[in-house]
Amino acid sequence: MSEPANLSGPGSAPAEAPAGGYRVLARKYRPASFEDLIGQEAMVRTISNAFESGRIPQAWILTGVRGVGKTTTARILARALNYELPDGSIKGPTIHMPVMGVQDQAIIDSRHIDILEMDAASHNSVDDVRQINDAVRYAPVSARYKVYILDEVHMLSGAAFNALLKTLEEPPPHAKFIFATTEIRKVPVTVLSRCQRFDLRRVDAAVLVEHLQKIAAKENIKAEPAALALIARAAEGSVRDALSLFDQGIAHAAGPVRAEDVRQMLGLADRVRIVDLFEALMKGDIAGALSELRAQYDIGADPAVVLSDLAEFTHFVTRVKVVPTVADDVSLSEAERVRGRAFATQLSMRVLSRCWQMLLKGVGEVQASGRPVAAAEMVLVRIAYAADLPTPDEVIKSLGEGGGAAPSRPSTNGGSASAGPTASQSFAPRQDTQRFDAPRGAARSSAAASPRPSDEPVAQLGTAEPAAPTLSLGSFEALIALANDKRDITTKMALERDVRLVRFEDGQLEIALQPNAPKTFVHNLQRKLTAWTGKRWVVVVSREQGAPTMRDQANDRQAEVREQVMSDPLVLAVLKKFPGATVGQITQRGEDEGAVEGGDFAPPPDMDEED
Repeated sequence: MSEPANLSGPGSAPAEAPAGGYRVLARKYRPASFEDLIGQEAMVRTISNAFESGRIPQAWILTGVRGVGKTTTARILARALNYELPDGSIKGPTIHMPVMGVQDQAIIDSRHIDILEMDAASHNSVDDVRQINDAVRYAPVSARYKVYILDEVHMLSGAAFNALLKTLEEPPPHAKFIFATTEIRKVPVTVLSRCQRFDLRRVDAAVLVEHLQKIAAKENIKAEPAALALIARAAEGSVRDALSLFDQGIAHAAGPVRAEDVRQMLGLADRVRIVDLFEALMKGDIAGALSELRAQYDIGADPAVVLSDLAEFTHFVTRVKVVPTVADDVSLSEAERVRGRAFATQLSMRVLSRCWQMLLKGVGEVQASGRPVAAAEMVLVRIAYAADLPTPDEVIKSLGEGGGAAPSRPSTNGGSASAGPTASQSFAPRQDTQRFDAPRGAARSSAAASPRPSDEPVAQLGTAEPAAPTLSLGSFEALIALANDKRDITTKMALERDVRLVRFEDGQLEIALQPNAPKTFVHNLQRKLTAWTGKRWVVVVSREQGAPTMRDQANDRQAEVREQVMSDPLVLAVLKKFPGATVGQITQRGEDEGAVEGGDFAPPPDMDEED
């Protein structure tokens, strides 16, 4: 049976340590009631309402990552189902358990005869499930309900699941089932449909910090808020992991738990120095970035962890740019919050997204490299070098003025353009580019939609007039547009993809069909046209070849447009300037847009992380 999560709230009384030795915090502060659970308010509210209304299901399934409280919740449910006091005042299941009941201590210690806990990872055969099926028929010995808790239930074999289905759907009135799993997708839908499902969420870092502070006060342990924030961040939403790391931090510090002790224990870099490294990268200061990385490596920081922390801070700055209140997170240091707000106002979304992509790829490179610090340095060089590249506007302007080199910019140290921008230029890295939109004159592909002539009247069916007016169609394109207006996407797509037009007249359509056209297409089309237009239509299949389908015509036009774009002098100049670049999506700019000197050029989306 895997160790359950630890979500002890401030009101829970910690169990006494066993006489044999120290009891870890993860077990000492395990919740014993619903009031003790933290971070799972939605689940607690649903279960509470079910108990109060008497709508208690025969089975629950709890899912979530490790350490969020699945097995602990299962034991609390078992306690609530069987809660009773010595005076007999409690007659049924209840969520209100202010004091320890008659059955509670045995349930909490996993030694109650009527509460069966089984680890499905090691008991996953049909025989194990048959034992449950045989025993479930007998009434409980001393409890109100027999409760079967199956941990890691997704590990059961297919035959074992099938053997459990009938008992799970119609169990005896005295039996309840509680399943826990980290892999909900591996549980058959036939089992899921017979259970009430609860998804336990990761606990927010701010909630974890507050929880650790209360436990530190109970244990008379002095801990810096920054140290607890590092532990909460490393736990990634798992309360059990947070308490285990806190236990480890107490032993490592041998006194007050300081942030520096936690960093050394976890191999983390100083968060302030991570922000300094980020600033050097955004300024294009390659020498400063490499020096900072080496300094952090010399004091024990893992290069892959440094890049991961950089990616995390990049993500934080991006979130602050979109939602400024994110910077109020108490699990972050003051330096991260203040400087993160400053970066969010100074850096563009394009720059942050590009940095994130390069770091994300770089972490994998460092982890797979035999020389991780060297690989990390090359990742930083790529990011910092990208900060010194000219913008697409500058490249186009230089090409339009005669194909000269991209303009250089002043250096932060008085040198050439190889260094980053000056302070007056803030932290805006120059935009590199690998994908290009075509200049003015390119046409957007029209494969997916055909125009509807503006002079074609559209019938207003279903009006209050005695008879609906008839609708005239002047072209095959108008017919396709009518199908689109009627929201008949199947007919519209078939007209574009499977129909080769031979002749068209209002009320009569002669066509040839592609081999894969539906057999009932002609009959259905004739019926729909008659209903849509208010007059009889005749649809005939011809033996003539007919014109190409609308989709083939659109593809031909698109190929012609791409050929024209690829022969444009400005496009050729840009492709020559950036070897390896390709023309991406071709769009047509509106005629009312202003043109820039040398042609109209749209900056591409985020640069690929290779460049």
